[in-house]
Amino acid sequence: MEYVFEVVREYDGGYCAECLSADIVTEGDSWKELCENIKEATTAYCFDKPMPKTIRLHMVHNEVLSCA
Repeated sequence: MEYVFEVVREYDGGYCAECLSADIVTEGDSWKELCENIKEATTAYCFDKPMPKTIRLHMVHNEVLSCA
């Protein structure tokens, strides 16, 4: 079993992560803090169910290009 998180870099420089297969959302000011928060949030969510064997982070990069 694996949980996949969609990770977005926020305008303020932090990160936001949302699990695509479970109701888990967390954030962090740095990549290291985000990873720690994802593990902590996943552990809390799975307190009464099996933990996933792996957690995959899918980084989403949004960029707006001017065409004018």
